Amino acid sequence: MYEELLNHIKRYVQLKPQEEQMLCERLELKKLKKKEILLEPGKMCQGNYFVLKGCVRQFFINSKLNEQTIHFGIETWWIADQDSLLNNQPSTCYIQAIEETQMLLLNEQNRVILFKEIPALESYFRIMMQKAFVAAQRRIGFIFNQNEETRYRNFTSLFPEFVQRVPQYMLASYLGFTPQFMSRMRAKKI
Repeated sequence: MYEELLNHIKRYVQLKPQEEQMLCERLELKKLKKKEILLEPGKMCQGNYFVLKGCVRQFFINSKLNEQTIHFGIETWWIADQDSLLNNQPSTCYIQAIEETQMLLLNEQNRVILFKEIPALESYFRIMMQKAFVAAQRRIGFIFNQNEETRYRNFTSLFPEFVQRVPQYMLASYLGFTPQFMSRMRAKKI
């Protein structure tokens, strides 16, 4: 169960066997059914979740009462409400399973303890945050600098698995256009 996470960590930093064991002892397996809500507004985010199997999304309800997807998580990706964790405040968003999902939770208290005991783990999470920040910057750039058709084409070429796994309306929300536009793009087979 922990092998996938440990292999992912090894791509960025090296942990000693006893450090790997310390980490694994502080992880909690979470299983979600399709459409199950992991986090909702008003609740505290419990920690960082590493997706072992399945697909989740992070979203909020905008002022027009539409769901606005801000992040996805698939195998070997992390997901959390970092605002809730960093500022110790209730979440303003949802995290929901799109598919049946298995995740490892590193709760916030254990993360703080492990960072003190395992400096390499703090380096790993810094790298993960930097990668997430770069991805967010690119997404914002795509939304502001590309037309909808180019944005769709680029996304589907970079992440073809999402086109198959994620419902059309969620993908449209993430990319910043309507489900109707998504239907037209798929009909054109672009």
